[in-house]
Amino acid sequence: MSEHNAPGTADAQQGQATRSAFRPSAVAPVELGTLGRDIGVSVPGASAAVPVTGISLNSRAVEHGDLYVALPGSARHGADFAAAAIDSGAVAVLTDDAGARILALAADVSVPVLVVDEPRAVVGRLAAVIYRSQAADGTAQALFGVTGTNGKTTTTYFVNSLLQALGKKTGLIGTIEIVAGGEPIPSLLTTPESTDVHALLALMRERGLDAASMEVSSHAVSFRRVDGVVFDVVGFTNLTQDHLDLHGTMEDYFRTKAELFTAERARAAVVTVDDDWGRRLAADAKLPVTTLATLPSNGTAAPSAETAPSGAADWTVTETRPRGLGTEFTLRGRNGVELHVHTGLPGSFNVSNAALALAMVLAGGAEPSDVQAALDATDPFTVAVPGRMQLVSTAPAAVVDFAHNPDALSRALEAVRSADPSSKVIVVFGATGQRDQGKRPAMGAIAARLSDVVIVSDDDPHDEDAAAIRAEVLVGATDAKEAEQLDCRILEVFPRDEAIRKAVELAAPNDTILVAGRGHEVWQEVKGVNLALDDRVELRNALTARGFTVLEDDRIES
Repeated sequence: MSEHNAPGTADAQQGQATRSAFRPSAVAPVELGTLGRDIGVSVPGASAAVPVTGISLNSRAVEHGDLYVALPGSARHGADFAAAAIDSGAVAVLTDDAGARILALAADVSVPVLVVDEPRAVVGRLAAVIYRSQAADGTAQALFGVTGTNGKTTTTYFVNSLLQALGKKTGLIGTIEIVAGGEPIPSLLTTPESTDVHALLALMRERGLDAASMEVSSHAVSFRRVDGVVFDVVGFTNLTQDHLDLHGTMEDYFRTKAELFTAERARAAVVTVDDDWGRRLAADAKLPVTTLATLPSNGTAAPSAETAPSGAADWTVTETRPRGLGTEFTLRGRNGVELHVHTGLPGSFNVSNAALALAMVLAGGAEPSDVQAALDATDPFTVAVPGRMQLVSTAPAAVVDFAHNPDALSRALEAVRSADPSSKVIVVFGATGQRDQGKRPAMGAIAARLSDVVIVSDDDPHDEDAAAIRAEVLVGATDAKEAEQLDCRILEVFPRDEAIRKAVELAAPNDTILVAGRGHEVWQEVKGVNLALDDRVELRNALTARGFTVLEDDRIES
């Protein structure tokens, strides 16, 4: 999911309106004085004995016994909502100096107030203490975290599916949904706030889950959403241009990702070393690292001595061959162990995702023989991932994917190209507002190079002018077409549902339609208003209207 929320929570009190589904049913109280000592704040008198059973950044999600954390926001300070939080049952407030001044002027603050310089810097630590989210008594579930620009969602689904095939009871935290032993809960952020992460981990333990997989975005690291979490295994997919609106440069983007690969945050790591960023991370990581090479160029050659450990990768993908829409391959270990693997999802990037998931589960202690038996019995890497190379019809081949940056769009277009020379590729895509503007013309150029028909439309404009965003994408497409003498047709069609209908109108049964950028998302944000829009539904309706057969999939309307 695209994330543009500021690190504060006061403006719009972001997040789901209620978090009760995220919390364990019972939490043993922790005295406020104990929490104060943990963050270096003295809690005087009777206030030290106040029992705390939860913690929340959102006044609307406060429950009785909570510590309410009032953070500064871009429009209003969280302290402005303290009275509402107290009315809902907050027993204390944690804030900064600015928040303390606001509370001092209020006449309705009847609970202890703890003041620190940077409240967000201590929230994760406090949540871990309050919820006892990763107990050291052996009752905590194994925790797998995945980071990188592209592939996080699919890899966590693959990890989850393989663990289930091994007989584990699993949980999932990510862009699409949160699963904690009950009904899935739709996600609003790739990685929830630290208060919710720790509550979810405690809930999973309470429900007897054995393992969980979690997407970890760069926003999550920057905004301290995984503070206090220690992963058993963290995995790295790749690093390509994205989120430079937040990080500024690729170097800063890399350094943010690399913060996850330390002994304070994880016990072991698996790093894909298909590019320079991965090789550098493998060399720099401050914890035990298993390396994985998934591209043919890395199959036999060792990474350079300057940027990677000596010798070939610990695991290497070899012997890839098509099987249906997907791929069969062998994962070969440096020690001679071989695993024979299949993924039913198209694209070489899904080979990389499956190999990373497999290497992570092995790094977590699974025996190769048990893993091979699970692969043979259940085909876990053919699990459907909503909005990730999701097939809506086969004639024409119609696919919805979340590709929303240059590398992901390139990989998706390469994956859907048919071997039939008469088959056209028709792509519908746009660019997100209030994001890294530099990737807009780059995506336009990629679409022109790899498609026969380019339909530029709207993604989520947010507060930007949609026409201006489209214009930047179109410049990249038309410039590439003229400079490289490309034989493609370029159209500008909006709104997005009309663009999807246009793609279907132009498609023959042997063509391929790729609707890229939004994936599983069911709302389009325009000038602060959420409009109902599901690419999968619109594509299915357009195909049906033209008399094409669509695949049945209940998840399309989830």
